[in-house]
Parts: sequence; C-alpha cells; structure tokens
Amino acid sequence: MSEIKTLADQLRQKMAKPDTPEKNLSGKKKAGNPPAIPEIIDLIRAYDITGHKTLVHARFEGQMAQTLQHLKMATGIEVTRLICFAVKRLFEQHPELREVIKQHLEKFQL
Repeated sequence: MSEIKTLADQLRQKMAKPDTPEKNLSGKKKAGNPPAIPEIIDLIRAYDITGHKTLVHARFEGQMAQTLQHLKMATGIEVTRLICFAVKRLFEQHPELREVIKQHLEKFQL
C-alpha cells in the first residue's frame, strides 16, 4: 500500500513541474561563448536602403559571388545592402573619386 502512495506522490510531483525537456548531458557541449560579431556586420545591418530605388547591375567573378552568397547565409545581409554600404564607404574614404567625377562633368559641359 505504501508503494502505491509513493508512486502517486511521484506522479503528483512530476505533474506539478513545468513540462520542459531534460537537458542531454551526454552530448558534446560547445566550448565557451559564441564568437563575437564583428562591428562591421552590425554597421552593414544597420545601413538603411529603404529609400534606394535605382537599380544597378554588378558583375563579380565566380568566387566572389559565391563568397557574397555565403556571407548572406551566415549573417542574413543581402548582397544589395552590402554593395550599397561598400560603395558609400568607398566614396567617403576616397574623396578624390568625387573630384575626378566633378572635373569630368565640368569638361563635359564646355
């Protein structure tokens, strides 16, 4: 009779606990924390392209195109956002490119 009571008590205790799966301790654990996300990834993700309407085709060599697709799978950053971010950064870091364009436009208007 006492066995029945203890079995009933065990069932009550089990029912009182929330239904969460048991952790599998026999499986391999990942060592340490997940790798830190580089700051550039956050900057690219934060770059807003909602107002961009002009379409430009870009051609890449096969290996680079594959790398861009892998980046998209790994980070969720679409290729369009990456290219817009990269071109904007290029012109910000090299203002001499704007000067070349400006000089060309001045000659063209003459």
